[in-house]
Amino acid sequence: MRYANVPSGIRGTSRLLRCSVFVGVVFLAGCSRAPSFEIVGSFFPAWLLCMVAGLIFATLVNWIFVRYRWEKNVPWGIVVYPCLAAFFTFTMWLIFFA
Repeated sequence: MRYANVPSGIRGTSRLLRCSVFVGVVFLAGCSRAPSFEIVGSFFPAWLLCMVAGLIFATLVNWIFVRYRWEKNVPWGIVVYPCLAAFFTFTMWLIFFA
């Protein structure tokens, strides 16, 4: 009978608030400092450098495809090249930071 004078909507909100705080604490427990690099006095996160490297590698693959005239054999280039960039980005991350 603790909630005799409290409307039922507030009881549900209280339970929802407690559950969301618990879930937030559980998910934030694994957070730690992200690896970062100092470049010319500024710190850059490692994922940003991996993303730039992935874009450079995807551009290099595009240049190779154009150079050897293989680009016409690549269907859906608008999907393939971003996927290549993501592949190279994640691969760089796994090689250097996993």
